[in-house]
Amino acid sequence: MNPIGLYLHIPFCDGKCAYCNFFSRRPHAEFSELNEYIDRLIDSIRAWGEQLDRPVDTVYFGGGTPSLLGHDRLIRILDAVYQSFDITDHAEITVEVNPSSTEELDFARMKQAGFNRLSIGLQSANENELKLLGRRHSVDDACRTVKRAQTAGFDNISLDVMLAIPEQSIASLDTTLEFCASCDVQHISSYILKIEEGTRFGTMKDQLTLFDDDGQAAFYEHTVQKLAQLGYQQYEISNFSLKDRESRHNLHYWHDEEYLGIGPSAHSFIDGKRFYYESDFQRFYENQICDESDGGDSDEYIMLALRLTEGLLFDRYEKRFGHSVSEKMISAAMRLERQGLCQTSDRSISLTVKGFLVSNAVIAYLLN
Repeated sequence: MNPIGLYLHIPFCDGKCAYCNFFSRRPHAEFSELNEYIDRLIDSIRAWGEQLDRPVDTVYFGGGTPSLLGHDRLIRILDAVYQSFDITDHAEITVEVNPSSTEELDFARMKQAGFNRLSIGLQSANENELKLLGRRHSVDDACRTVKRAQTAGFDNISLDVMLAIPEQSIASLDTTLEFCASCDVQHISSYILKIEEGTRFGTMKDQLTLFDDDGQAAFYEHTVQKLAQLGYQQYEISNFSLKDRESRHNLHYWHDEEYLGIGPSAHSFIDGKRFYYESDFQRFYENQICDESDGGDSDEYIMLALRLTEGLLFDRYEKRFGHSVSEKMISAAMRLERQGLCQTSDRSISLTVKGFLVSNAVIAYLLN
């Protein structure tokens, strides 16, 4: 039976960043609420472990800010995962970490407990940009955290970077990308700033100097080129890595494979069904699960595959669905190829960097 990915949502932060719309908040009564949530999360982990007879090959602690729990609580949760699920050998076990986690976490104990990958929310290596984003760490904080983790034995670390920040320039972006490479990390995620409703940026967007589509495209194209020069190959719209250091957990999503999400706002795809927990603590504690839809059909598979630089591989598609990719879609891709948006071959359809910038429109055209 194919292994699944396991996502655990830790919905606590020490404060909201100006752009963030993820489900999270400051813990009430601090330690008491954190401990209550962990107890309930572990109860749910155990219940799902009894219900699902599926091996797990990736575990991802996301948030929020999981490192806010500290190493003892994180290890306790991971121990419950190991007790409840069949974790495969060499499983990838990731935890999102605040760049100022130097004093919060004992990385050596976490490595010994089974954590083997860190995702660190750097966003920028320029202090003025960090301040504008509402980040509460410094560049030095991030550097110290990476070095401490590496000293403890972590050799699979990802840094998040944000593009098209107000007041950002190509030069300041280069400072950030070169900082990431100088830290000897294995993976970099790079996202264009999106202004979301309900965020601080959302309420003050008229006061911000935001980049238009052409400006955002310039940052994106430069990032792809610069990271390639630094040795990081793009493998997904927003993700770059050294050889064989792709995020295996996220590849579950992009290959339209199955995964289980536990915690308020977490989504799952199991046995062809998509379902989720609402963004509500009490409803999670009551184990109220919402059905979303059937999942895994050919359109969904194609949409997710085209996020990857490898694109839609014809043999993998045929193996999964029992029939070939339609000639109509291949013809449509060839038309887009003449516009520089696609690449086609006898084995795949894939998007170019230019195509990634308008991926929603390109994918909709191919599907229709």
